[in-house]
Amino acid sequence: MPTSTDFSGFHTRSVHAGARPDPHTGSRAMPIHQTTSFVFEDSEAAAAYFNLQEYGNTYSRIMNPTVAALEERIANLEGAVGGVGFASGLAAQSSALFTLLQPGDHVLASAALYGGTVTQFKHLLRKLSVELDFVASNRLQDWQAGIKANTKLFFGETIGNPSGSILDIAGLAELAHAHDIPLMIDNTFATPYLCRPLEWGADIVVHSATKFLGGHGTSIGGLVVESGEFDWSNGRFPLMEDPSPAYHGLKFHETFGTFAYLMKLRAETLRDLGGCMSPFNAFLIAQGIETLPLRMRQHVHNARAVAAYLQGAGGVTQVHYAGLDSHPDHSLAQRYLPAGAGAVFCFDLAGGRDAGITLIENLQLFSHLANVGDAKSLVIHPATTTHRQLSDAELAAAGIGPGTIRISVGIEDAEDLIADLDQALSQIPGATS
Repeated sequence: MPTSTDFSGFHTRSVHAGARPDPHTGSRAMPIHQTTSFVFEDSEAAAAYFNLQEYGNTYSRIMNPTVAALEERIANLEGAVGGVGFASGLAAQSSALFTLLQPGDHVLASAALYGGTVTQFKHLLRKLSVELDFVASNRLQDWQAGIKANTKLFFGETIGNPSGSILDIAGLAELAHAHDIPLMIDNTFATPYLCRPLEWGADIVVHSATKFLGGHGTSIGGLVVESGEFDWSNGRFPLMEDPSPAYHGLKFHETFGTFAYLMKLRAETLRDLGGCMSPFNAFLIAQGIETLPLRMRQHVHNARAVAAYLQGAGGVTQVHYAGLDSHPDHSLAQRYLPAGAGAVFCFDLAGGRDAGITLIENLQLFSHLANVGDAKSLVIHPATTTHRQLSDAELAAAGIGPGTIRISVGIEDAEDLIADLDQALSQIPGATS
């Protein structure tokens, strides 16, 4: 039977990549390997696995066949050499950072990030004695000005959360590589259906698989994939080049070459920090990816319609959706996201926080909760929830005001979503339908 790699279509690969009929039972659905550990063929094989001389299943904290199928699927769709699954998006992100950074390093990140990411970066990196600076604009000269001799990573989101800003991935990749710096992209909002950052020069891509990949609000998970093209032996990343005390002096880049980063991420970071993905969540997320292209088309179609409606709605002062001609990053969206600028964006209400509360409490189809990327439409007030830990200056840099509302547009009928927003907006004092 041909493997999934024999076919090039995105829809086909969404369904088949990483999954094959079970050779023992004939099961066509991906089996859930709900086990902690695996029987070794013999003592020699067991030793080879633990010495990283052979690749095989040892313990589900490090690798599991169901999780591996999901890892292969997302790597295939992103055009990566491989991937590693984690318990959540933040677990994936922190592990991706931990694998390549050490005390004294410096990270340069976009200011237009998810509030949980900003908080994680500020506190986790401080504990690791890693310096951190945020760049508040998309201008490459501002990123250039922030580079230091010890800068070891550029980080940004394809679509900023919740500002809807679009990152200039190719420009940042070129600048980063000119200084021997890798570029890491959070591609959660775009998914590989709308944008594949590795094709634009990014080196590492992280996902909160909890969102659009799973697509149904049922399971939490995270994924890291890598291009395999960054030169980790450029003299700036001793953790990748130097002998590893965890494996009797093994040198990851010298031994594994293209797969050095992913092997270190799995064999050291995942092993030691333990943020592994459960097989059942991997199964549910893989099931979600099978319908990813179908859902994303409807998500984007609805988002465009809702954003266009909100532009002319009473009480709405601004809509931050890069799919609109009025958005400052519209040209970037056309370049990097030609199929659509995603389905998560925010808009500002003239009445501030009180208007936001009135809107949210009167919505009927939109669910008020802290998630995005569900088949159902969702709404939240970022300043008092997802981005609550940020200072006023950080909120401003992220494009969040007291009247900012974030919505995640689902796959319902666009006309019903617009009607729901219209009736809720009409309840705000001073607003007109």
